[in-house]
Amino acid sequence: MSTENQKVSMIRSGNIWPYILITSLFFLWGLANNMTDTLLAAFKRILSLSDFQASWIQVAFYGSYFCLALPAAIVIKKYSYKTGVLLGLGLFILGSLLFYPASLTVSYGHFLIALYILAGGLSILETSANPYIVAMGPEETGTRRLNLAQSFNPIGSITGVVLSQLFILSQLNLSSAAERGAMSDAQLAVIQSEELTAVMGPYVGVAVFLMVLWVVVKFTKMPKASDAGGNLDLGPTFKRLIRTPHYTWAVIAQFFYIGAQIGIWSFTIRYVMQELGLNEEGAANYYTASLVLFMVSRFVFTALMRYIKPRTLLFMTAAVAMVLTLIVIYGSGILGVYALIGISGCMSLMFPTIYGLGIRGLGEDTKIGGSGLIMAILGGALLPALQGYISDQTVGIGTAFYVPLVCFGVVAVYALLEAKLSADKVQHHGTAEAQLNKPKAVL
Repeated sequence: MSTENQKVSMIRSGNIWPYILITSLFFLWGLANNMTDTLLAAFKRILSLSDFQASWIQVAFYGSYFCLALPAAIVIKKYSYKTGVLLGLGLFILGSLLFYPASLTVSYGHFLIALYILAGGLSILETSANPYIVAMGPEETGTRRLNLAQSFNPIGSITGVVLSQLFILSQLNLSSAAERGAMSDAQLAVIQSEELTAVMGPYVGVAVFLMVLWVVVKFTKMPKASDAGGNLDLGPTFKRLIRTPHYTWAVIAQFFYIGAQIGIWSFTIRYVMQELGLNEEGAANYYTASLVLFMVSRFVFTALMRYIKPRTLLFMTAAVAMVLTLIVIYGSGILGVYALIGISGCMSLMFPTIYGLGIRGLGEDTKIGGSGLIMAILGGALLPALQGYISDQTVGIGTAFYVPLVCFGVVAVYALLEAKLSADKVQHHGTAEAQLNKPKAVL
């Protein structure tokens, strides 16, 4: 049991409003992430894609996270967190608006380009917001503070799935791939145009809302929590980070965790369709249930961190997730579906906990280090593609869940080693929160 956090404030005085504003961004990328997850099922039907072909949606989305995270860290280190937030929102808006021309061309490639740009904006937002949240109070409560902010992410996720159900999945023509193959080109073009217009609608609507938010952020005075104008020194920074065991292992664990999360969620609808014989819209209800459990569990685990060490909770949830994944693989019917839903409850703790433990004690290297933990989201591009390939090569989708099983095993090993890794770290450059102890400047 750990009670020292009860004696330490969660948020530094004067940072409550910035905390609320930045926390609201967690809702937005949750919404975008999980609208994207439902696109795998939508595009599989619309364009008669294989599971591997559909997984390119995640390759584009999370590949962009990998490519933009480091440039985002350089921007916020050179300028400020607020600059990073505005840039991220701008790309989020642009990518969402590009869904309109993509729907007119009826091109899968054009949708992937739009998703790549949109996800680049989300990468910049996450690279800016996660360390900023950690920096808004004492280092001792940084992981708990980030878990609380991240608790609003699944609220956005649920909203994204509901929007997808109402405006995308419910509008799909239920013709099978074989039936579509028998249609004339003109008939198929009409159906696909209607379906892709439905896909486009929610993204353009989100873009309009984001424009309003961009203006609000632009004209809001926020504390300056960055070492703007400082020397980047990327080479020495990378060397220090690589030689910091608790950080490098956190990046590895994050890579595998994100691969597991995206793999679980990307194939939930497909698994439910197979096991319960439902269509995409009906199966999405079970996906929504997963996200509700994810949301509730995140608040529960945030509260438990007042009494139980984060790494202990991380190991417990990883171990339970492995057991549930085995049930998904070897079980069937409603039992397998319930186990799949239960995994989301375990996953709710993992991203913010690994992130918070990973950047703890990095001091002046926090911003570049944080980008490395966001770049680890590349796991969400590569591992679900592997999962899709395995699904295409086997009878039934269950075997493909061996991929997240291995991923949860890596997270469990990291949790076991974390205490020793932290004790072995070779440097400590001060804390990220030290920036907020300086006289306040506003943007």
